Amino acid sequence: MQKLRSLTAALNGNGKFKYKRPESVVDFLVIGGGVVGLAIAQRLAHRFPTRSTYLVERHSRPGEEISSRNSEVIHSGLYYPPDSLKTRLCLRGRDMLYERCQAYNIPHRKCGKLVVARADQQPYIENLHRKSLSLAWPPHSTQRVEGQHVLPTTLLSGHAARELEPDLSKDIVGALWCPETGIVDSHALMQSLEKDVTDSENADLVYSTRVVRIDPYGRSRTASGVPDVDAAEDGWVVQTVTGSADAEEGDAMLARTVINASGLSSTLVLNSILPEFERLPMYYARGSYASYHGPGIQNVSHLIYPCPDLGGNEHAFHSLGTHLTLDLQGKVRFGPDIEWIEPPSEDDCDDADFWARLLTPDESRIPEMHHAVNRYLPGVRLEGMQPDYCGMRPKLVPPWGGFQDFIFRTDYSAPGLDTRGPRGGGAMISLLGIESPGLTSSLAIAEYVVEDVLRRGAHEESAA
Repeated sequence: MQKLRSLTAALNGNGKFKYKRPESVVDFLVIGGGVVGLAIAQRLAHRFPTRSTYLVERHSRPGEEISSRNSEVIHSGLYYPPDSLKTRLCLRGRDMLYERCQAYNIPHRKCGKLVVARADQQPYIENLHRKSLSLAWPPHSTQRVEGQHVLPTTLLSGHAARELEPDLSKDIVGALWCPETGIVDSHALMQSLEKDVTDSENADLVYSTRVVRIDPYGRSRTASGVPDVDAAEDGWVVQTVTGSADAEEGDAMLARTVINASGLSSTLVLNSILPEFERLPMYYARGSYASYHGPGIQNVSHLIYPCPDLGGNEHAFHSLGTHLTLDLQGKVRFGPDIEWIEPPSEDDCDDADFWARLLTPDESRIPEMHHAVNRYLPGVRLEGMQPDYCGMRPKLVPPWGGFQDFIFRTDYSAPGLDTRGPRGGGAMISLLGIESPGLTSSLAIAEYVVEDVLRRGAHEESAA
């Protein structure tokens, strides 16, 4: 099997930024202003209103990377292993997202989804149906109703599926109807979270600011000259640069707890505190989307998903196939496909953002996408498909690596700090491999990080 190069670089791997003493202190520092980072900052600000929470984002506005380059689908929680965090957080996040959309008037629509199957794929949707009806309600659920399924689905015949979507291929012999799937205006969602944070008394968002170096700050260091820091304080010295990428020196703060929610840079940040032999690789997969105007989609009103290519493993897929999605204006898109790409080298921190040069859509992917779509919508014409946009996905395993769950990893600035004090004791929580269904799961991820991963601190705060 051909080797796929990964990126194992670390933040400040070239040593450009030298250690700098911290000049300020923050209780919680969130790195990354995508939808997940915003949700965590919002949750922290409301859970710990007397603590300080900062979010730093390197772009000039939130959600410029993964969060703004996806299908904007509210996933139902159908595809992943029942005991996985992806299933748990997708199910919980789905319900939390619908609740927030209704409470804050965020544009959304619960339009439902059809997973369509040819004859050889019928067993797959039957298995999905059985699994959906056996799923347990996730922790923290407030919508739980006795005797009600957390993920209701219905098996349809091919004829019944074509009554819903007449342009489906005659080769489609069955479909799984998922009424809980929907679409959302992800930018409006992020704006609502952003406003919640900025309206909080002790929370703030800092844009155009990148983290360039992180160092453990332990009990052995003197704290003289650091405001409001006890000599026994533990945490992380986080150095940031605002504005110019050519700056030689940044500002430094002591963060008592760091939440690394930096998406495509998550391993870059984590690797900077790990020995070289323990560094984690990052793989990259580009997904392209195509807009469509033409025949073959008459009065389409639901999302349409083909069965994924499983590669012999029911959870091994890295893509749900080139599916049909709608936006809130009724525009039809197809995608994403999946294209694995390689970094220029395995350890070049100076070119860790190489993927940003590959986000310009082009026509090279259109014929293959058209072929995939024609397998379930034969009336769709090639000339009606146009490149729309591309997105990049952070992958922790290569194409042959099997199913990869969300990972929440906690490191400490000194040994044994997980047992010390309500402030989290110098914890750094890294969110790794947060791709689809990350948007759907975002509010549940924030709940999980704050109420479960930081539970010890949360409980002690409540009792104080």
